[in-house]
Amino acid sequence: MTATLYSESRGQGPNLVLLHGWGLNSGVWEPISHLLERHFRVTFIDLPGFGRNANILPQQYDLPSITSMVASCLPDKCSLLGWSLGGLVAQQIAIQQSERIDKLVLLACSAKFSQDADWPGIKPEVLAAFERQLEQDFSKTLDRFMAIQAMGSETARADIKQIQAHIQHFPIPDDMALQAGLKLLNETDLRQQIGQINCPTYRLYGRLDSLVPVRVVPLIAALQANCTSHIFAHASHAPFISHPEEFFQQIKEIFQISD
Repeated sequence: MTATLYSESRGQGPNLVLLHGWGLNSGVWEPISHLLERHFRVTFIDLPGFGRNANILPQQYDLPSITSMVASCLPDKCSLLGWSLGGLVAQQIAIQQSERIDKLVLLACSAKFSQDADWPGIKPEVLAAFERQLEQDFSKTLDRFMAIQAMGSETARADIKQIQAHIQHFPIPDDMALQAGLKLLNETDLRQQIGQINCPTYRLYGRLDSLVPVRVVPLIAALQANCTSHIFAHASHAPFISHPEEFFQQIKEIFQISD
């Protein structure tokens, strides 16, 4: 039997679950956690193999397995906020169990991260290079990945330092989870399934994001008719880090929160 994932809940209000991106952990949410906890009961879940769940892994590290592990930790009738790789997991949960999800918020996330002839995304050779580099030096690979995430942001260096400061208090990721996570980004294609998501869906993008190019926005909207899209004009892949107040304002609009 697979061990239960560790999770932490803070704050009061409707249940909101946060899922982080590749190579990181739930510490990445700390810069905005105080804003969210004023209005939500926020649950932080480290993905299998990452952060406080670095030693908790499925027998086969694939999207169905990690989705099942995360779904088993969800509070009743919660909203999901998934960033990047965490957004792939959130989408898969919503595809399979829409009735459990109140609202689905997907941040800097695509239905398919890798680029092909008719789909904007990350070049497969870039992801392949990251996989090769991981075998040699995780720290340098993660630094480079964070640099790409922040690329285009006016506060790129400060963004990276802030992320590093908050994730370093958690255990380092498991090697297999890192490799498998990159494989998920490279190979997962949910384009034919996102139309099955029945819960209200909000997709938030950064206009300067090089990992999820804004050219993909109308393509995803065409596949999922019931989603609402918003583009942060001056943000890259981590709007909640570079533009926390603007990001939180969008969250308040989604959840109809008034001060």
